[in-house]
Amino acid sequence: MRSNNKEDSAEKAGFTEGLGVGCDSKKKTFGLQIFPETMQIIDTLYEHDNCKSRSEFIEKAVRFYCGYLLNNEHTATEFIAPQLATVTEGIVRGSEQRLSRAMFKIAVELGAVTHMLAALNEIDDETLFKLSMMCTDEVKRINGIINFEKAVRYQRSSD
Repeated sequence: MRSNNKEDSAEKAGFTEGLGVGCDSKKKTFGLQIFPETMQIIDTLYEHDNCKSRSEFIEKAVRFYCGYLLNNEHTATEFIAPQLATVTEGIVRGSEQRLSRAMFKIAVELGAVTHMLAALNEIDDETLFKLSMMCTDEVKRINGIINFEKAVRYQRSSD
């Protein structure tokens, strides 16, 4: 199996899969020059990220960025995609459940109205068939957006 240059670089830098740290590794100390604004951001956020120190926060940030750079697909969207997909799926699933419940309730009400109309009116089979065809064509034409006022005007004009 052939590896690409980024994978070779990761191996040379001593990264293991998932950017993990070896059991026998010790931390190294080095000087770091950083802009004051960046340090303020670190001071503001490191405790929010459950880090015990600035060093831990910076190390996590560096590892995250290295993971981004070493990602096989080389794109930010694919690096973050699993998290976004999970969140999006949850939102869609919740919306789908709410819509399904609402549609069920509407279907129950429509069934009740249909049965009441059928009980009150004597409609022959030919008229029923024509009504069904007309409604199907209308719903296709108006893309399912039914306007009650227009339906009333149509019924009054056909009398």
